[in-house]
Amino acid sequence: MISARRAAELPAMEGREAPRKERAAAPPQDDRHDSGLDSMKDEEYRQLVQELQDIRLQPRDAPAWPQGDPPPHAWAQQLTEDGDTFLHLAIIHEEKALSLEVIRQMAGDRPFLNFQNNLSQTPLHLAVITDQPEIAENLLKAGCDPEIRDFRGNTPLHIACEQGSLRSVSVLTQYCQEHHLFSVLQATNYNGHTCLHLASIQGYLAVVEYLLSLGADVNAQEPCNGRTALHLAVDLQNSDLVSLLVKHGADVNKVTYQGYSPYQLTWGRDNSSIQEQLKQLTTADLQMLPESEDEESSESESEFTEDELIYDDCLIGGRQLAF
Repeated sequence: MISARRAAELPAMEGREAPRKERAAAPPQDDRHDSGLDSMKDEEYRQLVQELQDIRLQPRDAPAWPQGDPPPHAWAQQLTEDGDTFLHLAIIHEEKALSLEVIRQMAGDRPFLNFQNNLSQTPLHLAVITDQPEIAENLLKAGCDPEIRDFRGNTPLHIACEQGSLRSVSVLTQYCQEHHLFSVLQATNYNGHTCLHLASIQGYLAVVEYLLSLGADVNAQEPCNGRTALHLAVDLQNSDLVSLLVKHGADVNKVTYQGYSPYQLTWGRDNSSIQEQLKQLTTADLQMLPESEDEESSESESEFTEDELIYDDCLIGGRQLAF
């Protein structure tokens, strides 16, 4: 068993990053990560750094690295009870200098750099969650795979788009190979959302426009109900997003699996400007609402009301009633 203090004694380590200044609180994330650093006082932060240095990692059997030989450093074989490597911990606690030094020493060792913890998060996922674009850039340059999914099916780019971090989105798309970029832009998470869907749902217009400039499919449909980003924009009553998507070639005549066009979803909504904008572009047959099942069933009902229905098979005491 080795301590993180000893593991931290890596070459070329001249100092640690100064306590971080407080910044605006980000929206709460469901993914597990240490987000309490933002609100900590300097003294509390220094104490946390000291605890990180003193933490003792639980020894486990060394991971079965595909390359055959285990990593050259003993600390690289240690895991916490959450399945985190030393690199995971350094990123979670936002120890920038330490993270960069570990990445430098393990550059090219893809099994270590892409190791997934118990939530299937790689160090790259955690760098995006904690909003550390510089760490994400170095991870990609060192050999991290941007297509790996976490326990929700999210790639790091999915998370960056959902958080609205244009810096992280830019880093993830600039420093990955072209075939990785194409795959990630088309990939859906376990809820059926592409990166464009997530950015649209959150209303991050700059991220949406950037993704479209990279070649994201503006007409990609959710596999569960067939909604496109334009359908989602109408649902959210986001007129700016509607205009942006239409400008980039969104198909206004694309229908959901139930047969609804974006214009048809404007009925009963408050934003009349969206309805007027889409009406001019939508074909006539997709402007009228389709007949509902209730209307169809009502047309096939008998002309008699329940009180007027004639019964001719009533039996009392085994004998049929005469009318």
